[in-house]
Amino acid sequence: MNQFTPYNIYGIIGYPLGHSMSPLIHTTSFQDYNIPAVLVPFATPPQEIAALFKSVRLLNIRGLCVTIPHKQTIIPYLDEVTEHVKKAGAANLVYWHGDKLCGDNTDIVGFMEPLKSKKLSAEYNKVLLLGAGGAARAAVVGLQELGYTNITVTDIADDSAQILANEFNLKTIKWEDRGEVEAQIIINSTPLGMTGKFEEQTPYKQAWFKGKGVAYDIVYTPYNTRFRQEAEQAGWESISGREMFIGQANAQFKIWTGKDLSERAKQAVIDALTKK
Repeated sequence: MNQFTPYNIYGIIGYPLGHSMSPLIHTTSFQDYNIPAVLVPFATPPQEIAALFKSVRLLNIRGLCVTIPHKQTIIPYLDEVTEHVKKAGAANLVYWHGDKLCGDNTDIVGFMEPLKSKKLSAEYNKVLLLGAGGAARAAVVGLQELGYTNITVTDIADDSAQILANEFNLKTIKWEDRGEVEAQIIINSTPLGMTGKFEEQTPYKQAWFKGKGVAYDIVYTPYNTRFRQEAEQAGWESISGREMFIGQANAQFKIWTGKDLSERAKQAVIDALTKK
């Protein structure tokens, strides 16, 4: 009689979760390495976070990807967090280290990689960051680790931008004045442009793109966001959230398994997003 090996359960938590590619990229990699595991979506409203973490401990769920709006609110439910979580004040990964439930922020590594690969000249030194949530915090930590010091942040909620600015020594500008900021790197860390009710929106008007620069959209579904399309039409380069997503997912998978994502898994996400 063959012994049955039960699958390890991993999950992604967020609310809503319709756009996530995490189940595809991680479960495909588990399959390719013959690891008996699966990653499933747990759509978790904010009021159910405490119950979710009780379930993680009770059912021995082996890890979680964490997305909007839980990257900051999960921290009190963890036993230990990494320095990147402490710096960013946000976590996008939950994993076990022995009997301790731990948190890390792989968004920072995932965010930095595409910018590093661009090898931008020194004239690309002014950054405008649109949005001040959990993803923005990861972006700021990554930018500062890469040596960027002239960073202006803006958010539709002025107090959110000011809190981030005070913590990381950034400049701020009112949301309605964001088109007046001189910047060579503009980063969208808002949900504007994401598949769903925001898909036709953009946080930045095409007429505001001046000179040369790089538009970096953290949104990865759809692949061709309005923000990136309009930036390219204005003669700017662009970075898709797809690169950041694959980078941060690879770091997550490596923490869980010690392995890089399989090439088939990365290609599956590229194919899925290209069709969108």
